Amino acid sequence: MYKSFREMPIWGEAMEIAELVFRLTESLPKKEDYGLTSQIRRAALSISANIAEAFGRYHINDKINFYYFSRGSVAETQNHLEYVSRVGYFHQAGVSTIDSKLNKLYEYINRLIKFLKPQPQSQPKPGYTNHDTC
Repeated sequence: MYKSFREMPIWGEAMEIAELVFRLTESLPKKEDYGLTSQIRRAALSISANIAEAFGRYHINDKINFYYFSRGSVAETQNHLEYVSRVGYFHQAGVSTIDSKLNKLYEYINRLIKFLKPQPQSQPKPGYTNHDTC
């Protein structure tokens, strides 16, 4: 069991992506500072922030919700990276490493959600009771 969200490998990977996005966006045009640059950085940082917030929650459903938010931020970051490639700010090769890391993180978050989700209890078949099997 982790004592801090900082010990979680998934959080570390998310922070690494946020750092990579920050460095990548440093070369965006100044005119994008209060628009696209800010938006893509916030989306990337939101991934790790939601993982940390999930860690701090007590109830499983709260944790799962924050992992869903984190997963949504992964998709938002990927969307912004696609946009900056399409409008010519960066070549696809410049964002492909980050996109690959985001794909892996997306799957990692999915596995974590699946692990945490309560599994439905198997119900007895209609017409049978628990006493019928004894």
